[in-house]
Amino acid sequence: MSQEPGFGPVPPGPPPGPPSVTPTPGFRVDVGNNQNSKIVVAAGSVTMTNKPQLPVADIPQAELDVVELAWVDLSARDEKIRIADEAIERLTREGPRLAVVAGPVGYGKRTAGIKALAEVSRREQELRGKPLTLQEIRPDWERPGSPDISVLPDDPGRGYLLDVAAEIGSWNNPGNVAEQLVSHAEKLLYVGSYLVVIADDHGWPDDSGTVARVVVRATTRPSAHRVAKAHLETVYRKPDRVRWLSTASGGVEQTGSAAHLLNDSSRPADGVRLAAVLADVDGTTEGLKTALGTFQEWHKDVQRVFKDTNEDPEDRALLISTLFLDREDALTVQCGARLLLNEPQNTDVRAILTGPDLTTRLEKMGAQVTGRAVTLKHKPGYARAVLLHLWQQRADIHPPLLKWLDTVTAPKGLASDRLADISDLLVELAIAENDIRVVDQIHAWIDNGDNSTEHRQLIARVLTVAAESDNLGAAVRGLLLDSAQDPSPAVATVVAFVCQGEFAENYPRQSLVRLRHILDRPGIDEAVLAAQGALRDIAARENQLPRVWSTVIKWATEKKHLAGHRAFLSLLDPSIDPYVLQVMLAAAQQDPDVKDALVEGWNVALADSRVDSECRALLVAWARAREAEQVPDGIVTEILNDVVVQHLYSTPISALIFGEPGVANDAAVIELRKDLRLPPSLTAALPNDPSSARS
Repeated sequence: MSQEPGFGPVPPGPPPGPPSVTPTPGFRVDVGNNQNSKIVVAAGSVTMTNKPQLPVADIPQAELDVVELAWVDLSARDEKIRIADEAIERLTREGPRLAVVAGPVGYGKRTAGIKALAEVSRREQELRGKPLTLQEIRPDWERPGSPDISVLPDDPGRGYLLDVAAEIGSWNNPGNVAEQLVSHAEKLLYVGSYLVVIADDHGWPDDSGTVARVVVRATTRPSAHRVAKAHLETVYRKPDRVRWLSTASGGVEQTGSAAHLLNDSSRPADGVRLAAVLADVDGTTEGLKTALGTFQEWHKDVQRVFKDTNEDPEDRALLISTLFLDREDALTVQCGARLLLNEPQNTDVRAILTGPDLTTRLEKMGAQVTGRAVTLKHKPGYARAVLLHLWQQRADIHPPLLKWLDTVTAPKGLASDRLADISDLLVELAIAENDIRVVDQIHAWIDNGDNSTEHRQLIARVLTVAAESDNLGAAVRGLLLDSAQDPSPAVATVVAFVCQGEFAENYPRQSLVRLRHILDRPGIDEAVLAAQGALRDIAARENQLPRVWSTVIKWATEKKHLAGHRAFLSLLDPSIDPYVLQVMLAAAQQDPDVKDALVEGWNVALADSRVDSECRALLVAWARAREAEQVPDGIVTEILNDVVVQHLYSTPISALIFGEPGVANDAAVIELRKDLRLPPSLTAALPNDPSSARS
């Protein structure tokens, strides 16, 4: 998964069929299917009554290719593994269209689930002439401990995969959720869709009844050795390299160079990883040696280095400094090592002239020195392996190491320009060790004195990677929720950047919850502005506007949150981007429920004096968009007429109607005044030409 956050709106595509409203030349808003308060527009369905469904993504073609080309259903002992076959049986028999693949980590559950869906899709094509659309559901629950099954997607002709293995253990009532999943799968029967759920070994209740009958248990691993061979042969199309995996048989064939790296207890994922490493070898003996070391995570090399330096903390400090100051010059690395040891530079000449040279010491630790630059890049994964060994075997180093990193990454520190690389390395460590303390350290760098946008976006990218990891992700998402409520503008701004990036694609509902907390800050600061930008960005993405709109209008009208008022006013501001306003006004022309919601959103915002200035600005922006023909003037006037009746004497509306001392209104505002319908009592009290009097 990419670590780079995505920014910028996604332009709507014009779907065929429905009637269209054209607010301005070159901009097309398609509206149709006006049923149950559901307006289908180019950006999706603007919904007043329905809950937005969980996001889905197509199952990657690469994974579909694996189950078609490189499927392995034999164990290391040649036992037939029927987990995919049993899942197919659960999906295709009478009853709910549900199979729950449960078992420990490392048993190929996900691949088996995809295999089952792919096979069912093939059968559907044979029977009905059309395959299933295979998609993965993102478990973006608003409350992860209490999943709301009603928001699961239920489109026709789908094969859904829902992986809850990492979270099912934290469900408050797994029995109730399981029963709801079964009920949901019973409904899928009527739309021709299927659901495979991936669970852990113990979370799914299977005492009795239908909840138990849908379970398939993974008890035997596919052979990792066979998996590696199959991937080399069919996925990477390098069958000649299978010889490196050959095992000696009857003395005729020699054991391959990589055969010893997998055994009966290896996971299928180990076979996949080994095949990828071997496929990438450049063909040389040295290249193969490096590949084998990479796969083994340099275990022997790291053990040797630490054994050879039992009584040499200075050289170990050099190695640690090299990990984090990779590609810096040797003297900088040496300076970093002294800082770690908290020892001053040696001034004793005898000591200085004693012992091996600096380059010799660095090379002894596995580093490569070219000129004055020191690096470990020639041994891919070596830095990570050393760090993991250090973290596991020298637990007392954790606090001083993190403190040292805090020092060297400070704005004027030795590694002030290496925060990205260091953060990436620490995230790898945090995920591998499932250690939230490492992420906490990265989080602490937000307020390290660097207030640049680039610095904060870098931290946001790193936190995004951690938040989307399998095991550590839930804890990091909790950290982001707490951080969204942090008094520090810098911390809250970083959370807003996270919610504007890739995290919003996979967890839009949780992104919106975190943005709400930021938008509830008492004053408008950089964090609030960043959150407003993130909200508009999410709304402009394909199929996300319905989710954003239904959430924001609920915040504003039901909860009366300050965040809801700010979000409502920000979304509908055409001075930044007219897209959302154009879509919403087009929907309001077709459905009175949408129009009423817009009026109610205005009413609650105007009743909150904390957003008076934003209301004034938006009224002027609407007037200007109307004059520029970016929006249809009729529906704008209708909505504001309904609002004026209730809020004539509120400061923003009175400023629009009557003007303000010392404020010169432009022609757009004056034209809007002329078209507004005022209460009869007020009209009678005004001069014969009230529009000119108010201009």
